[in-house]
Amino acid sequence: MTETDETVVLSSRTAKGFLPEPPVFLCEPEDLRQIMPELGRLLRACVEDGAGIGFVLPLEQEQAEAFWTSRISGIENGDAFMMVAREGEEISGVVMLVLAPQDNGRHRAEVAKLMVHPHHRRKGVARKLMAAVDGLALSLDRWLLVLDTVTGDRAERLYPTCGYRKVGIIPDYAYGSHGSLDATTVFYKDLRAG
Repeated sequence: MTETDETVVLSSRTAKGFLPEPPVFLCEPEDLRQIMPELGRLLRACVEDGAGIGFVLPLEQEQAEAFWTSRISGIENGDAFMMVAREGEEISGVVMLVLAPQDNGRHRAEVAKLMVHPHHRRKGVARKLMAAVDGLALSLDRWLLVLDTVTGDRAERLYPTCGYRKVGIIPDYAYGSHGSLDATTVFYKDLRAG
């Protein structure tokens, strides 16, 4: 993306005029197609650093890009949204908001795939992405957010500081990137609470 491409204008089918504050940008499907190699590198760097985000090592670039490509249809039809944070010309982080599709779940969404490149951690990138998720969710009338993270991971300490409440821990939930079974901690946030 060039500097002029970074400010993504939303189409009318999206979030009631929501526009995150830079360095966070809401991506349209065509944006994702343009930054696919960079997204693949971000995913690989996070998995290689031990992030428990659904992959085990080794993770090839083609597999990482295929994952992001598989998310485009959900973004095209409005079932999911993706935001990236940029530092200069580089993507420093990403997060997704996936809307609950059930008729009785039209008030909730899942926060998914929060990733910050290892070189950009401890700069407030994750907090900016999480704040943007709140604004996006509210613009879509989604006020109950849920997420899970590897128990003991640095993100487990982040979420309570962003207003999330711990629900509990599920043991041996998934294999971590290095092949051992990890527990997951489940959180929720009620955006009506302020």
